[in-house]
Amino acid sequence: MHARLTVATLLAASVLAAPAADACTRAVYFGKEGQTVTGRTMDWFNSDMDTNQWLYPRGLARTSNTKTPFTWTSKHGSVVTTIYEGAVADGMNEKGLVANLLYLAESKYPEASAGDSRPTLSVAAWAQYVLDSFATTAEAVEALRKEEFRMVTIQAPTGEAGTVHLSISDASGDSAIFEYIEGKLVIHHGRQYQVMTNSPIFSEQIPLNTYWRKIGGQTMLPGTNRPEDRFARASYYINEATQTADPRRAVATVFSVMRNVSVPIGIKIPGKPNIADTLWLTVADQKNKVYYFQDTNSPGIIWTKLSELDFSEGSGVRKLQLDGHPDTTGDQTKNFKPAELFKFMAPKD
Repeated sequence: MHARLTVATLLAASVLAAPAADACTRAVYFGKEGQTVTGRTMDWFNSDMDTNQWLYPRGLARTSNTKTPFTWTSKHGSVVTTIYEGAVADGMNEKGLVANLLYLAESKYPEASAGDSRPTLSVAAWAQYVLDSFATTAEAVEALRKEEFRMVTIQAPTGEAGTVHLSISDASGDSAIFEYIEGKLVIHHGRQYQVMTNSPIFSEQIPLNTYWRKIGGQTMLPGTNRPEDRFARASYYINEATQTADPRRAVATVFSVMRNVSVPIGIKIPGKPNIADTLWLTVADQKNKVYYFQDTNSPGIIWTKLSELDFSEGSGVRKLQLDGHPDTTGDQTKNFKPAELFKFMAPKD
């Protein structure tokens, strides 16, 4: 009885809540013979996010660009999707580790204090640091748990607060969710954490999803664009859809699930700014190291084969210009051009 009341309370709270920003979804697919694929949507009410893709080699010196900067050198090459030419929102490294940055209104990062002398890392650089530094989810969890830097938030160029949480998954399907709740880092680590959306915080999403699993997807699934409903649908479909070792079918399956949880262009709900258009989708084939991207205004999908890229130290930073080129389609592996490294967005004070 207590469990039923708890879930009922959470459901009621989730209906009344209206977090103020985007509504992305991420899910990890477990195909046969180790065919792991991770997909995500990027939903945001402002369509002009200056989205591009970048190729970063090994041995690249990085800085968080904050007042007390955290610095590191990349161990692994990566291909990432960026926003505002100042933040990494998504990507995969050459080892098959995927990082997805999603909005979370409830995020509260550690406050500065006189006794805290740690360097700071902007949330704009969080995903890139992980992709640069680790080959597996377990490696990342072990290192991030030490909290060698203090996480700081940013403000988007359009004025919104950069309150986010991070999901990662590796080629084996191992996952982790990282959230800063009331200034404390909370980590959920395990293969079972396949899906992430937005509000409420992840620990409250789990019992909600358990409730829908008991009902069963063949009986009823929640159909709105709210984060809790997208979580339930993604959890059901990512496991009930075709499970295959064929990479083409696996990738197509994940795209189909991501489209199921996407928000149609033009959907606006008064009083609920968290319901926003899906601007783009990414699907990462972690077994074969192919990174797919689709702009929802584009006629087709683009992809990059990481196994054919030169990530060697000194090979240089390269960029694939997507912003302003919605008709780009097909294999883009050879189309990254040398470019100057951008600076991560950082707090203004």
